[in-house]
Amino acid sequence: MNIEGILSYSRSLMQRVVRPGGMAIDGTIGNGHDTLYLAELVGEKGHVFGFDIQQQAIIQTEELLTKNNVAERVTLFQKGHEKLEESVPVKYHGKIQGAMFNLGYLPGGDKSIVTKPNTTIAAIDQVIRILAKGGILGLIVYPGHEEGAYERDQLMEYAKNLDQSKVNVLQYGFINQKNNPPFLLAFEKK
Repeated sequence: MNIEGILSYSRSLMQRVVRPGGMAIDGTIGNGHDTLYLAELVGEKGHVFGFDIQQQAIIQTEELLTKNNVAERVTLFQKGHEKLEESVPVKYHGKIQGAMFNLGYLPGGDKSIVTKPNTTIAAIDQVIRILAKGGILGLIVYPGHEEGAYERDQLMEYAKNLDQSKVNVLQYGFINQKNNPPFLLAFEKK
């Protein structure tokens, strides 16, 4: 397939903005794959801040980061992404180059624990405030379950009403796939 998939395209956006020595956020660390990816992009002198409410996600991510010798580049918080602005040190506000979120539930985890639109929207607002100019938040929405469909609807209403003089919002996704395929919302700070 020549069209880039959702996850791949989200990572392509991060490659455009996250540089060695830079700062990034993983707002939903899950199994740690995006956290590891961001840690590799920021390099030895950069840093990643990761968030998840589930201890299982923290443990799995710590193991993955240690196995790949990048654990010292990452600070993990066992708290919701709506707490990110108060958790990321103020000296880094305005310097965050990129952020990644994968909404829904922890793959292989408890499917009753899902992201919620109110906390996700609060987190998006916070990321936009602390992003560097030109920084990007890539947010993957999974509307294939009941809570995900509700979150999608709330996020789309929110995103459509953001001030275009402050942020660009892109929707990227396949429209002819069955079962409510995931899609990407990318927020670029102007």
